[in-house]
Amino acid sequence: MADYTTSTHRAKWIFSPQDLKEKYRDANKRAKQALEKYGTTRMEVDIDGSFSYAESHNDVKDNAEKHSRPKALKTEEEHLMRAFYEFKIQDVCDAFKFPRKIQATALIYFKRFYLQWSVMEHHPKNIMLTCIYAACKVEENHVSAEELGKGIEQDHSIILNNEMLVLQSLGFDLIVYAPYRALEGFVSDLEEFYDAKEEQSDVIKVLHESAKGEVDKIMRTEAPLLFPPGQLALASLRRSSATHKVIDFERYLKSMLSRQHPAHATSELSLSLNAIDTLINKLETPTSKDVKHVDRKLKSCLHPSSHDKSSKKRKHRSKEG
Repeated sequence: MADYTTSTHRAKWIFSPQDLKEKYRDANKRAKQALEKYGTTRMEVDIDGSFSYAESHNDVKDNAEKHSRPKALKTEEEHLMRAFYEFKIQDVCDAFKFPRKIQATALIYFKRFYLQWSVMEHHPKNIMLTCIYAACKVEENHVSAEELGKGIEQDHSIILNNEMLVLQSLGFDLIVYAPYRALEGFVSDLEEFYDAKEEQSDVIKVLHESAKGEVDKIMRTEAPLLFPPGQLALASLRRSSATHKVIDFERYLKSMLSRQHPAHATSELSLSLNAIDTLINKLETPTSKDVKHVDRKLKSCLHPSSHDKSSKKRKHRSKEG
């Protein structure tokens, strides 16, 4: 059975907060440079793996043209767009009644993709669909691109056209570890710890359902890129227990650590859980109205000269996964 401790998830996709900031900053900087140089951030991936920036035939060095070019998105605006479409991923998965594991896998794919690219290079609306499609495949709940596209009234060819790009950007690391399975393990352990009778077991079931909702929130924060799934599950369980006040969670936490991880201090783990709490408390759910202005800016970056059908392309080597 696959093990998180030896997984690529742990080895390659858990970062420090500073590393995350730098990755987002680098992607934003590269897109801004492309806008300055080519007049667009739009990228197209060819069969051979190379990518192209579309460039207007007009003289790119003309100062007047430079001043008229669209403005690049700020890192905060990129964050807003990612947050909006992360919520949309959950919305689409709920509409299709997909299991939570698919939802979580799609979200992690989406987050990882935008560590490699700027939203100015690949519109998140398109990448969102491909991430859901890939997650369905990996989690063995296959839904055709046609069915997925039809269900949300989108052209399914967009999903297929972006599939290889997404897989390459993920480094083909497709096995991810969501907190839901870890949560189930902690809930079972909790029942044993309290030697739960029928009445207590019902209470813990309520706690479990509430904690799943907390995990749903966690998955839309940066926490899945910063903390292992076990800590995300514990954070959700602690938040749920604080709401329902039916168990002494700190007592359970100390007991669990002494039995399973005797070398770990409760205070050290509490710091991680507190940090996850902070991320959840800051979580916002942008609306279409909130992102309308940013989306207009984004579209102008991707299609600055939609009225001018003559364009040429400059080829580059594709990004390494």
